[in-house]
Amino acid sequence: MNNQTNASSGALFAIAAYSMWGFAPIYFKQLTQIPAQDILIHRIVWAALLLLGLIFVLKQFSMVQLAIRSKKTLYTLIIAGLLLAGNWFLFIWAVNNDYLLEASLGYYINPLVNVAFGALFLGERFRPLQITAVAVALIGVSYSIISYGKLPWIALTLAVSFSLYGLLRKKASVDSLPGLFIETMLMLPFVFLYLTVVSNSIGNMNQFTTSTNLLLIAAGAVTVAPLLCFTAAARRLRYSTLGFFQYIGPSIMFLLATFVYNEPLSQARLITFLFVWMALVIFSYDSLRQHRKVRAQLNETNATSTNATAK
Repeated sequence: MNNQTNASSGALFAIAAYSMWGFAPIYFKQLTQIPAQDILIHRIVWAALLLLGLIFVLKQFSMVQLAIRSKKTLYTLIIAGLLLAGNWFLFIWAVNNDYLLEASLGYYINPLVNVAFGALFLGERFRPLQITAVAVALIGVSYSIISYGKLPWIALTLAVSFSLYGLLRKKASVDSLPGLFIETMLMLPFVFLYLTVVSNSIGNMNQFTTSTNLLLIAAGAVTVAPLLCFTAAARRLRYSTLGFFQYIGPSIMFLLATFVYNEPLSQARLITFLFVWMALVIFSYDSLRQHRKVRAQLNETNATSTNATAK
């Protein structure tokens, strides 16, 4: 498979992944009659079963065993799993309580939080335009605080939790699929604790209609399918290129919230979004410029090596 074909298929996988994440609220809106924590329990259980099947089919048990032998990796995945479960729960709760606009704002902010965490925890240097982008986004969030008198906590919690999750997964020496499988399996003791102490009626699916039960079972696919597409895209595209697709998800969420679910888009909230969008334009321009700079340097290095070999 040549590079052009690789890039084309990678782009399609990226569009599929971010589109599925963007349209996920439509799925969760069908389950508004069920508490968010109960949906989360089903999501964990069915995702774990689906991931177990995929690990078996793809013969990745050796990678799972290798990961769990390392205490450092295992502890990292425990914390990552808790962050992921918290992120899943808050997203489900936000969607089903008509806070989809704020959820979309969180995923718009997420890449800027990634940049900040990269500088704070990984020693990465801020480029001037990255500082500008983060500052513009902070102005937008500050405006929201002044207008509403409170933090947009849903957006910030979703952005920060997912960025922390990504940071931990970056440090964990395990591939995406085995890592997610281990994380999900590590969530199961908390699931059983919840079923035992808080509610033991969740597992009784006789209380729901057939269509509702099918939707709950589908939670596994809703969780795993976009991740598999994302992983396939990441293998075929440069990470910097992949970043340009990440705005598909929150953009779809924004459109759904505004035009399908009729969430109120006040002037103050719109101004906050405008600041964040402006920050993302600056951020994307800087990323594109950096991507072209690195590619030019790589081409120059390859050309120099070729000339040296020819001589």
